[in-house]
Amino acid sequence: MKRLNDSPVARWTVLIIVATAMMMGYFVNDVMSPLETLLEAPVAEGGLGWSPSHYGFFSGAGSFINVFLLMLFFSGLILDKMGVRFTGTLACSLMVAGVLIKLYGLTTDFGNAHTCFFGTQLPMSVVVMSLGFAVFGVGYEMTGITVSKAMVRWFTGHELALAMGLQLAMARLGTAAALSLSAPVARHYTLSTPLLVSLAFLIIGLLAFLVFCVMDRRLDGSTAAGQTSSAADEFRLRDIGFIVRNPGFWLITLFVVLFYSAVSPFLKFATKLLVVKYGVDADLAGFFTSIAPFGTMLLTPLFGSFYDRRGHGVTLVITGTAMLAFVHFGFSLPAHSSLFALSLMVILAIGYSLTPAALWPCVPKIIPLKCLGTAYSMIFFIQNFGRAIIPMMVGRANEHDPSYTSGMLIFAVTASAGVAVAVALLMADRRMGYGLQLPNIKKQH
Repeated sequence: MKRLNDSPVARWTVLIIVATAMMMGYFVNDVMSPLETLLEAPVAEGGLGWSPSHYGFFSGAGSFINVFLLMLFFSGLILDKMGVRFTGTLACSLMVAGVLIKLYGLTTDFGNAHTCFFGTQLPMSVVVMSLGFAVFGVGYEMTGITVSKAMVRWFTGHELALAMGLQLAMARLGTAAALSLSAPVARHYTLSTPLLVSLAFLIIGLLAFLVFCVMDRRLDGSTAAGQTSSAADEFRLRDIGFIVRNPGFWLITLFVVLFYSAVSPFLKFATKLLVVKYGVDADLAGFFTSIAPFGTMLLTPLFGSFYDRRGHGVTLVITGTAMLAFVHFGFSLPAHSSLFALSLMVILAIGYSLTPAALWPCVPKIIPLKCLGTAYSMIFFIQNFGRAIIPMMVGRANEHDPSYTSGMLIFAVTASAGVAVAVALLMADRRMGYGLQLPNIKKQH
């Protein structure tokens, strides 16, 4: 008897629904990125009077609860024990709560109130908005692992890499929209307007996920009618041991830390980089920055489809990461041409598409579905160390080196280390037989 996900209409409908929820989360995650110059403007000019270090602290705050309170790790356990429906609904709700806290921190006049955080005096606006970003970050990462497991659940044996690529493309649409629209909207209206739009988008994402819950319950019904689940298919805490003993898992995890530490934080600093170093207009700089996520909308599904049909997953990962390293080294050079910067952003878009399109479909090839949520959460948990530390390092580097050379070299070295780890993963695949270079679509006999 056919399962519900054997129907192309059903599984592609599910993709659109869950990708919509993820897209809204990506929009909110980067909605403040183009506003660094406004946040650092004096209060008399409508800003908050932040310093580059304050902005760096805020940018890294999205990972604080996930990393220091181990919430991302527990998110994976919740996902594997409670399922995608419960976990996804909880995640979307946390994102809404986080934005409400950020909105309070942005719109409230705290005067000159400061608080001490690990020996550093921070304005209350930084503290409150960072708390909101941290709460949002829990829901954001929880949504990411939930959607990833949902894609594996609905597309295994079918167009898995293409589905993940399309999901990533829609997510990048959210990022691109935030990077290109946030600054003009804030300048035309108020600094809080982009966050109000974010709140509305997250509510839409939550409603979309509730529709997915109905369809996913029907998938359970079709599975139960066709086969009986066994105890071996249920997650147990001891399954964590299988994950941590897998060398492929650790190589992928280390690679994820390096790759995304060289991409996600860079996009948060890119708008100001283009304005200060390359003389790009502030509003146009947001558009330049959005080239990377806009490019992934077209290219990630294309590369994912190639992986589904032809394979060579790790080769795609290596190529994309090498392009990323090249871009960051280029931004560290003493060149000030806006055309040069635009060319680098185009190359970044290609590399940013190649790597994720092949990376994420590799994980289900080494980790069984029953503990896939825990594996994803462990990967994202460790990844968040990089996403928390790198923005702070770059923020301090930019404060001491306004030429941006030091900050860009931090990104370049991180990406280069990612290339080395990807090569090690290719060697491990040949030795362990994971099948990471093989196509994803199973041939029908």
